[in-house]
Amino acid sequence: MSREPILQPPASPSEDDRALRPQRMEEMVGQRDVYARLQIVVDAATKRGEPLGHILFDGPPGLGKTTFATCIPRDLGVGFQIGSGATLKAPKDLVPYLTNAEENSILFIDEIHRMQKAVEEFLYPAMEDFRIDLTLGEGVNARTLNIQLKPFTLIGATTRTGLISAPLRDRFQMREHLDFYTIEELAEIVVRNARKLQVEIATDAATEIATRSRGTPRLANNRLRWVRDYALSRADGRITLDVARRALEMQGIDNLGLDTQDRKYLQTIARVFDGGPVGVEAVAHTMNLVPDTLIDEVEPFLLRSELMIRTPRGRRLTAAGYAHLKSEPDNPSHAQGALF
Repeated sequence: MSREPILQPPASPSEDDRALRPQRMEEMVGQRDVYARLQIVVDAATKRGEPLGHILFDGPPGLGKTTFATCIPRDLGVGFQIGSGATLKAPKDLVPYLTNAEENSILFIDEIHRMQKAVEEFLYPAMEDFRIDLTLGEGVNARTLNIQLKPFTLIGATTRTGLISAPLRDRFQMREHLDFYTIEELAEIVVRNARKLQVEIATDAATEIATRSRGTPRLANNRLRWVRDYALSRADGRITLDVARRALEMQGIDNLGLDTQDRKYLQTIARVFDGGPVGVEAVAHTMNLVPDTLIDEVEPFLLRSELMIRTPRGRRLTAAGYAHLKSEPDNPSHAQGALF
């Protein structure tokens, strides 16, 4: 007999953010292939009365990994716990999650690649045999205590699959990669969430917000909230195409979804370093930023948009990058070399 899950939501999202998230998998827009496969295993597990196999979600931030992880226990009607790989620094940090897990419940670990090696190895018998081995005492007086766990499902999410060791990856029965959303899917999400926010939005305005959201629902929701506030403050509360454009331009979001920092990055390479190639450290120092900010936050979308490339010698703008800046390379061979 199913029951409503006991949810322990992450501390970071606001109430507003949680309200915009789908509560069931059937409410989700996009990722239909992933949804179809998960629907099958959820249905099968429900009929068998057994826990799901362990699931690993990977992909860029903001594509729905956490949303899938929170919707699955609701569809199953089971208990749910959330942990973060960054906070699991020793096996003792993981013990409360495992011993408190109810039968067939879900344990979700976000950014699972950030777990310490000792924690990862401690997790292996829990995933395979539903048991943990605790060492009590030290030296010759040490003894091992075996604790049997209730069968549970581990759902992991990561943005850096390459940092997960092969032994851990192999213990997940399902691995699902989430990809970027189409403009049509994002526009549908914007329209639906505008309704939840009780704001009227024109179809072309929703498409405009979707176009500037880099293929991610999280960014689409953030853009929508800003446009809603702008419409309430500077217009009649309705989000028209003109209102959406004025709001996004005021925030520095251009027609491709680039913000001020993105354009400054491209402009720095074009103006200071003659279009490249240049090392990321040199660009970061020129912009007074740490390199990790550029690598993790700025470059992924610019690379996907083919506005720049990474070469063995460093970063280089492409012809598309120069075109977006509405400028020409001082050395045309640089842009040509970026394309061929």
